[in-house]
Amino acid sequence: MAEFDLDEDLVKRLSSLLHETDLTEIEYESGNQRIRVARTVQQTATVQASAAPAPQPAQSAPPEPHPEASSDRVPAGAVTAPMVGTVYTAPEPGAAPYVQVGDTVSEGDTLLIVEAMKVMNPLPAPRGGTVTRIMITDGQPVEFGEPLMVIE
Repeated sequence: MAEFDLDEDLVKRLSSLLHETDLTEIEYESGNQRIRVARTVQQTATVQASAAPAPQPAQSAPPEPHPEASSDRVPAGAVTAPMVGTVYTAPEPGAAPYVQVGDTVSEGDTLLIVEAMKVMNPLPAPRGGTVTRIMITDGQPVEFGEPLMVIE
């Protein structure tokens, strides 16, 4: 197993977020690190961190969400939530949404914002295409891996 530096401040912030939101598990992935923080019924926190798995082929399917997040399968071309948080479809309240069904997007265009731990994280389009389905609403809480929209 490859060694890496554990970001203790991030683990503490994720633990705090678990308690603030009354979640039992949160997972955060960035670059080649993945950190999962979970708590049991007894309210104790456990941390599981690992180096990222070997690279997958470019045409691999999106990861399936946790069963408790959704019992439906992730549609082909879905853009999934990279973290637990609240999604915002526009840059500010009352503004036009970043994208709507039928819009053509280029790779890197901002699709929406995911707020996590009071940080606004823009979600860029992973590829170019046409937005064919939006599966979330403004201000909706989302789980890691939850499908947000479909780009074909």
